[in-house]
Amino acid sequence: MSKLKIKPLADRVLVQPAAPEEKTKSGIIIPDSAKEKPQKGKIVAAGPGKKDEPTTVKVGDKVLYGKYSGTEISIDGTEYLIMRESDIFAVL
Repeated sequence: MSKLKIKPLADRVLVQPAAPEEKTKSGIIIPDSAKEKPQKGKIVAAGPGKKDEPTTVKVGDKVLYGKYSGTEISIDGTEYLIMRESDIFAVL
């Protein structure tokens, strides 16, 4: 992975969503029209946090986040989500 030239501010984090599932556990192939937006991903950049609340997640953490969390952005052809740390539910 190349070095990103983006640094989130305050309590924001940049997440690379996991790839959507291609097939079910039983082996059924899922068509593109039925694939769901993934709700987990990997932190690729994190801001320093707020004045009295430092960021608790770090680069490389795998996280779960809300279905409609964050704003989709594209950097060098790769899709990312930028969201507040409070939109993250858990670290895997």
